[in-house]
Amino acid sequence: MATAARSTYLLVDGENIDATLGTSILGRRPRPEERPRWERLLQFAEDRWEQPAVGLFFLAANTELPMTFVQALLAIGYRPVPLSGGPGEKVVDIAIQRTLAELRRREADVLLVSNDGDFAEQVEDLLDGRRVGVVGFSEFRSSAFAGMPERGLEFLDLEYDVAAFNERLPRVRIIPIAEFDPAQFL
Repeated sequence: MATAARSTYLLVDGENIDATLGTSILGRRPRPEERPRWERLLQFAEDRWEQPAVGLFFLAANTELPMTFVQALLAIGYRPVPLSGGPGEKVVDIAIQRTLAELRRREADVLLVSNDGDFAEQVEDLLDGRRVGVVGFSEFRSSAFAGMPERGLEFLDLEYDVAAFNERLPRVRIIPIAEFDPAQFL
């Protein structure tokens, strides 16, 4: 009996990436042409570790499902994961945490696309010799992942490593508190 080829599971927290892009980088809702080219990310996942990638794109669909976007995801090879839950329930985070926990029982590598530290515990549990990476915006990655590169976690930038954007994003300068002048923002 032939053994199945090893895969990379690409788990996309699209809401987190969209919120970071809009709120922290652009300062407004991103236009469609400013959003990541999700097909490039899927190709990057396959190329990174030279094996098939399974793209799971998690969506909160409490009120409505964005069918045009879901159809586009399907067309480029993702498996959309539409989720609903109660008020205030972070359904995407819960689903990704459960998926990361399930992947611990499988022979697979993992790329998590999020800046969210809510996944740090599950990501750390996966650092058992398999390849694991967190893809996002380097300057906005949660500090909850600090210390994990020593155990094998790879940090990858969505703009610079993946080249997921058609245009360069504006750079965000992190201001040392000694240089902070509130008048610049008021």
